[in-house]
Amino acid sequence: MSTPALYSLTVLIWGSSWLAIHFQLGEVAPEASIAYRFILASGLLVIWCRLRSISLRIALHHHPFLVLLGLSLFSLNYLLFYYAAFELATGLLAVIFSTMTVMNIFNSALFLRRQIQKKTVLAVVFGLTGMALVFWPEITTSGPQVATAIGISLIATYLASIGNIVSARNQNHGLPVASANAIGMAYGALFMLAYSAGSGVPFMIDTSATYIGSLLFLALFASAIAFGCYLTLVGRIGPENAAYATVLFPIVALALSTWFEDYQWQNSAIVGVGLILIGNVMVLSQPGLIRRLKALSSGPQDNG
Repeated sequence: MSTPALYSLTVLIWGSSWLAIHFQLGEVAPEASIAYRFILASGLLVIWCRLRSISLRIALHHHPFLVLLGLSLFSLNYLLFYYAAFELATGLLAVIFSTMTVMNIFNSALFLRRQIQKKTVLAVVFGLTGMALVFWPEITTSGPQVATAIGISLIATYLASIGNIVSARNQNHGLPVASANAIGMAYGALFMLAYSAGSGVPFMIDTSATYIGSLLFLALFASAIAFGCYLTLVGRIGPENAAYATVLFPIVALALSTWFEDYQWQNSAIVGVGLILIGNVMVLSQPGLIRRLKALSSGPQDNG
């Protein structure tokens, strides 16, 4: 699949996944919901790997990194986001998650020795400023009781950023994205099952169409498909550039809020969207990145 197509799918699917997470809150404990999600997603990826003849045999010395991938990207980060969702609107969670762009830039420099490009940093400034403007009314009306939830969300975002770096490391060592994700999600699901059992969380299922539908969407589209698209981008264009997609997620979330929650657009939101789009163009207009996008779009594609 071409790089622009991967980028677009990631934005559209994950931009709508925040609303699906909101529908998961209720009778079923977040720990159990996350376990169900990644059990299903891992199983789907195993089937995909079998159909595509993608090997699931990965050397044992890589498994500690797959465990870290599962903990940081497929379990702990979501557990924290689910807890935060009880206090914060999903749109605000998406805004906080967009700070992963900044985290990935510095984590890439720290762990992968990637050079920080000035244009990328400037684009991030545009994007995050735009996000602040879009959600400024919601931020200013939040009371001090949400401070803990905001802190939890930032920790969750940093865990996701570490997961991005681990995935980049795995791809640099030749691990296919699909098989690494399948095993990483299995580790994440096992961790959540163990955590749930240890904390006495009851394993129950909400049979409502809303819960089952959102669970299937999160397992198939937001996990099996979107993670494959996004982490392939991480390997192709680097964590710092791929993460800019997270700045666009709230735009999709806003569109859904307009439709489902009667979100009222204000002047600050319009200006904010403009800044986000400018930042996106700046990231994708880097000469070296453009050459890589064209080469990857026209050349052979990997099997991740």
